[in-house]
Amino acid sequence: MSFGYPPAEQTSEIPVCPRHPDRPSYVRCQRCGRPACPECQRAAPVGFQCVDCVNETARSTPAARSVYGGTARPGPPVATYTIIAACVAVYILQWIVPGDWIFQEMAFASALAEPEPWRMLTAAFLHSQSFILHIVLNMYTLWIFGQALEPLLGRIRFLAIYLLSAVGGSVGFYLLTPIYPPIPVVGASGAIFGLFGAMLVIQRHRGGDTRQLWVLIAINGVIGFLVPGIAWQAHLGGLVTGALAAAAVAYVPRGRRRGLFQAGALVLVFAALVLATVLRPV
Repeated sequence: MSFGYPPAEQTSEIPVCPRHPDRPSYVRCQRCGRPACPECQRAAPVGFQCVDCVNETARSTPAARSVYGGTARPGPPVATYTIIAACVAVYILQWIVPGDWIFQEMAFASALAEPEPWRMLTAAFLHSQSFILHIVLNMYTLWIFGQALEPLLGRIRFLAIYLLSAVGGSVGFYLLTPIYPPIPVVGASGAIFGLFGAMLVIQRHRGGDTRQLWVLIAINGVIGFLVPGIAWQAHLGGLVTGALAAAAVAYVPRGRRRGLFQAGALVLVFAALVLATVLRPV
């Protein structure tokens, strides 16, 4: 094994660290036998290894996988926290950017689906400025469900389901509301309902109890119908999309090509959203 460093014997009679030739190093790597200074030493089950051997081992060791094929990573749910941070950052911009510019450029309305389809996604990062509980409740729910789903799915799969659900919420609103007069809609609620649908599918696939989820979905669904100003259409679109996307991840065949099948199935879900938008009757 060679890392491109000259042996210590070629540089000095005193053993020196190959990475730092100016440092005498009397501790040798237990794997390759080269000297390693304190900065380049890494604790091993027995003695120390040099940083190059540790990195080489990490590259050659297969990554641990989550239940549904994603890379299992210890620690906090980074994708969940990233989404929350993005929503909070946009909410702050809504307050500090003059002229309501953020809302005008990112909010979705059915009349804008064809000329500016990207609004179907950007609207999910906006929230009502007149009702602070809108963002608080959405982010709290995202935090709760993200901590449960992201470790099971992996970051990329979780993020894909969330973003698809956000678009699906806008598609549901587009399909179930008149195009004119334009009605603006904002908020992550469609994506949050997508997580409800995803959790329902994942729980069922794993053989878990889904009764509490059904109650939660029913309560939030009724609230959407009874309270004015809530886009129940977006909730329904997000719920259906999240369930379909989670099924695309959970029910594909296992094996070496599982990730490829999952990606293909998620692309099909996105294609279905595009097709539903294009084929909407005028």
